[in-house]
Amino acid sequence: QVQLVESGGGLVQAGGSLRISCAASGRALSTYAMGWFRQAPGREREFVATISRSYGTVYADSVKGRFTMSRDNAKKTTYLQMNSLKPEDTAVYYCNSGMRYWGKGTLVTVSS
Repeated sequence: QVQLVESGGGLVQAGGSLRISCAASGRALSTYAMGWFRQAPGREREFVATISRSYGTVYADSVKGRFTMSRDNAKKTTYLQMNSLKPEDTAVYYCNSGMRYWGKGTLVTVSS
């Protein structure tokens, strides 16, 4: 059993920055790959970024160069630093652990 809680979402102007977090508890392991996904209103959930010990970080083309994913294994917390935000980044951002566990999401709204 793994529990994931996202936080740090909010309202930001286009061009601004925001960092969201994902805190894990339960049987979460530092060896699990972690991922971020997002879902905009009326849209399908899409991949944003992932981090693993085997492959490092991988980003969707839409966010590459603007977003940075990292993790603090001691704190069991994963981060997504979002820079140069665009209105199209507006979405609920979901944390994923081990390709099987999900958080409930945190809302990021980017105003134009």
